[in-house]
Amino acid sequence: MKKLPFKRREKTAKQGIPTRITNETVAEHRERILAGGRRFKYPMQYARHRLVFNTILVTIAALILIVVIGWQQLYVAQSTNNFFYRVTRVLPLPVASVDGESVRYSDYLMYYNSSAHYLQQSEQVNLQSEDGKRQLDYIKRKSMDNVVADAYAEKLARSMSIAVTDDEVTKVIDDDRNTANGRISQETYDASTLSVLGWEPSEYRQATRSKLLRQKVAYAVDNAAEKKQKQAAELLKDPNADLEKIATQLGGEGDTKVTAGISGLVPKTNRDGGLSTAAAKLELGRISSVIKTTTGDGYYFVKLLDKNDTQINYSYIRIPLTTFNEQLAKLKKDGKVHEYISVPSADSVKADQSNQ
Repeated sequence: MKKLPFKRREKTAKQGIPTRITNETVAEHRERILAGGRRFKYPMQYARHRLVFNTILVTIAALILIVVIGWQQLYVAQSTNNFFYRVTRVLPLPVASVDGESVRYSDYLMYYNSSAHYLQQSEQVNLQSEDGKRQLDYIKRKSMDNVVADAYAEKLARSMSIAVTDDEVTKVIDDDRNTANGRISQETYDASTLSVLGWEPSEYRQATRSKLLRQKVAYAVDNAAEKKQKQAAELLKDPNADLEKIATQLGGEGDTKVTAGISGLVPKTNRDGGLSTAAAKLELGRISSVIKTTTGDGYYFVKLLDKNDTQINYSYIRIPLTTFNEQLAKLKKDGKVHEYISVPSADSVKADQSNQ
């Protein structure tokens, strides 16, 4: 067989590309090599930019989804579980506003969860029953009213330069450790608070601070009550003064009415805002100076009637505080209190209770 001739390919130099690298052509060779590498570099560069862009989009979408789920759970479903409570402790989310002051969602959940815990643990109430649901509606309303009042008190306290110190909070808690059976330890007190109210020590201190601040503000804004207590103090300088007659003389109507009464035999450590403690320090028949109770419901004067080693009996005059509550009620009437979750109204809660 005849071999076919093999045709050799002739190597032809590409036009415009020098075959030798010289000082004159080195720049041209460098550019040619770099141009060849760019086709590997740019696709990777474009892919990296796209990856970063996609990551940002996914992150934004995830954040939006988390916000939507959180909003739905808190403001629509009104979830009260511990996870969302901790979230609201970190993020200052509002549950309402009063006269422009934000009301913290975490404060609402702190009061609500505590009351629900008490119903379950102490009262043995089934919260899924009809009665349990009615009671939950009640504590929702009560918790909302509490935190709205606390927030309004905080606003007034800032404008009036009123504050509560750590020592004042500690003193209240320290006094609470005195019971009819003796003084309990701080550890026992904390354990009892956790068991009954479901509060950690920090939460109980926060609630105590808010309570004390509201009391201070209530006393500070009520000029009418302060004026009456000064009148009462003058009338009670007579050691033979009749507390019932003085209460009638000071007068008042409805919530502003000055009242008088008798405690009956109660422990010297009775939890009545400090009235028993003050009365126990008096001599029989003596009348105390004005007392601002830790319950914050008014000014008191007490007269010691009888006492023994463990118990006392005293009469008292009470001059109620009303201005703070009146101001808050006016704000609600004027539409300056806005609630961001659906909570049963006070009227509907009262109607449910009356129908039981």
